[in-house]
Amino acid sequence: MSQAIALIVDDEPDILELLQITLSRMGIDSKSAQNISDAKKLLKTTSFDICLTDLQLPDGNGLELVEHIQKHCPTVPTAVITAFGSMEIAIQALKLGAFDFVSKPVDLKSLKALVGSAIKINNPVEPLDRRSREKLLGDSGVMATVRAKIAKLARSQAPIYISGESGTGKELVAKLIHEKGPRADQKFVPINCGAIPQELMESEFFGHKKGSFTGAIADKKGLFQTANGGTLFLDEIADLPLHMQVKLLRAIQEKAIRPVGSDTEQIVDVRILSATHKNLAKLVEEGKFRQDLYYRINVIELPLPKLSQRQEDIPALSEHILNKLSRLHSSAKAHLTESARKALSQYPFPGNVRELENILERAVTLCDGDTIHKEDLQLPNETNRTSSTISEVIPSQKTSNSTKPPLEDYLGTLEKEAIVNALEKTRWNKTAAAKELGITFRALRYRLKKLGLDD
Repeated sequence: MSQAIALIVDDEPDILELLQITLSRMGIDSKSAQNISDAKKLLKTTSFDICLTDLQLPDGNGLELVEHIQKHCPTVPTAVITAFGSMEIAIQALKLGAFDFVSKPVDLKSLKALVGSAIKINNPVEPLDRRSREKLLGDSGVMATVRAKIAKLARSQAPIYISGESGTGKELVAKLIHEKGPRADQKFVPINCGAIPQELMESEFFGHKKGSFTGAIADKKGLFQTANGGTLFLDEIADLPLHMQVKLLRAIQEKAIRPVGSDTEQIVDVRILSATHKNLAKLVEEGKFRQDLYYRINVIELPLPKLSQRQEDIPALSEHILNKLSRLHSSAKAHLTESARKALSQYPFPGNVRELENILERAVTLCDGDTIHKEDLQLPNETNRTSSTISEVIPSQKTSNSTKPPLEDYLGTLEKEAIVNALEKTRWNKTAAAKELGITFRALRYRLKKLGLDD
């Protein structure tokens, strides 16, 4: 393998020398330029594996060089060296396509981690496979666009905000961005921000020292330390309380964290991906989410389409889910009838792909044999229509302490009694009880779980 080569663009001799020595010790050759003009000339004659550029140069701004490289040498990852406190410019560089940034005074550990990740992008010995079609299914145009964006975003270290409704696959997309990038051999750490008790949040995120609070009987790593070198996925980030938003912002900007009870900061090398189904921009307007954190995590937004916006993908998704259920339960694969397939294609799926998975799992359980009919899907619109028809024929009064129609309660009670009677008659032999009731064992198992009789 030929030696990697870097382009260093800086007009400060001390910085140039520091970068050259650091790269040399990493086994990376380098060429230097003191201005944008000389850098463009070198880019024409040499194939570089990475470019490190200062933002303040004698003949212009480093952002101009970032744009130039994106246009003429798009495979060269570019990292910008920013002055302390120049976070807005660093974010602008990331939006223009910069791979990452490092702040002055340059921390050599952070610099080495950055360069190491950048070099992996174009490694000819172990090239990264950026295809994601096998995991992110769908032949629709919108999904082809999403996959193309994933391949591009995987080359960067910029924070990505994945937006979309619940059930659209935000965590799957975040994991693909991680797996298709240079951090693929490191940890992907997902966390649901809304699932952590507020009093434990700081410890969970940043860790704590022994004795820092009641119950802290030993040092503990936080999520940032666990994800060090890899990717931290902050799901439902809108649920973070304001006091944690401040601490998270500082951790992202400084690339350092301070464990609870510690006097010193720890440098962390973590790529931040975040997501929520809520409207973050609206929450910012309402004062429920910090504007500075919003701009910091939303350097690049990746919106995911609703399932109703890609209905042509439903047949392929259904087949994939049915195959997965077959493997999971070690049973024959269930098949959809034409009417069932048509019903799925016409259903709006407010719960998106997750709802499709739930509907098919229920249908596999309820269907007779291995054929799923339209009725087995129990689509809400069909159920509502049937309930409306029944209520027109059989008028009823709602009880004051229930929101369910009395007919539904009555039928549920009858179903429960019938199942219990069959189980008692067969001495709780579920296979025999299913036969007694004239339903499949899978259907009985589903109903037992639904009625709370599966213990």
